[in-house]
Amino acid sequence: MSDLSQAQRLRHSEFQQDVLDGLSRPQKTLSCKYLYDETGSALFDQICELDEYYLTRTETSILEQNAESIASQLDREVMLVEPGSGSSIKTQILIDSLIDPVAYVPVDISETHLLKTAENLRTLYPQMEILPVAADFTDRFELPATQRPFSHVVLFFPGSTIGNFEPSEASRLLNSLAGLLGPEGGLLIGIDLQKDISTIEAAYNDSRGITAQFNLNLLERINKELDGDFDLERFAHKAFYDDLHHRIEISLVSLVSQSVSVGGQSFHFDEGEEIRTEYSHKYTVEGFADVAAQHGFVLHRHWTDEDNLFALLHLVLESSPVLESPSNPDSLDPNETSGDP
Repeated sequence: MSDLSQAQRLRHSEFQQDVLDGLSRPQKTLSCKYLYDETGSALFDQICELDEYYLTRTETSILEQNAESIASQLDREVMLVEPGSGSSIKTQILIDSLIDPVAYVPVDISETHLLKTAENLRTLYPQMEILPVAADFTDRFELPATQRPFSHVVLFFPGSTIGNFEPSEASRLLNSLAGLLGPEGGLLIGIDLQKDISTIEAAYNDSRGITAQFNLNLLERINKELDGDFDLERFAHKAFYDDLHHRIEISLVSLVSQSVSVGGQSFHFDEGEEIRTEYSHKYTVEGFADVAAQHGFVLHRHWTDEDNLFALLHLVLESSPVLESPSNPDSLDPNETSGDP
């Protein structure tokens, strides 16, 4: 640990505490943000190329077919900020159509992957500042200074990443993003739409087993970074659709009764016991817009594919964000509006 920067030590400490806390709960849980170490990020890039995983290619198609319209909506000379940027592949479609963008700020928890991507983007876009921020976007972070002024901030939040959060968490995140944007800031966000269950479940149970590798890699990361002794052959990937809550639930299932040690602490697993690693909520356009409105966002326009699998929404901050969470944030269910647009 002595060779790590202070920021890296803090992230390591937070990772350890979150894992120990999550495994101590009655329903064992590991945050999906920790899926994205360097190996996990590379595996997710592979997932995005899978036949079953319609989300990436559908959203990419929406961007490609509507690039000029979207760019016109976002206006000129923007600072483009992308929380959870990954490889920024879809972002390049957007940047290519933007009118004189000032800067691109990729924000990602996987610092090594982030810096490699930023260096590649500087080669592709020498006329535009590339200002990477290594941070957990669910926590508050500061936007970097730019060399020339920008007109406003646009947050690009593709991939239906917002779907990984439970309704109360999504509400808090939207409130945090609204505070980051400032007056007249924009949010271009991708949401996965409600559809037939078989299509959704296939996307998270691919025939090549890449999604399973991605999920199990979290246990391997715990072994390497937190002195864990998970036997990956004793756990299996599981993903199914909960129709009541309109979400995919992803877990790691213990195949036997066993005990596992992490950071000197022991945790018992019954046979069949699950570690919840991720949710992926599916929305309607109207339902999501209603949730965003709680935080000052107004839906200006949205784009979908011809099969209504996915949608990109452009929301603009036209009033001050709510500073306090609602008394019952779980009531802000983005699925209350039934049916796709």
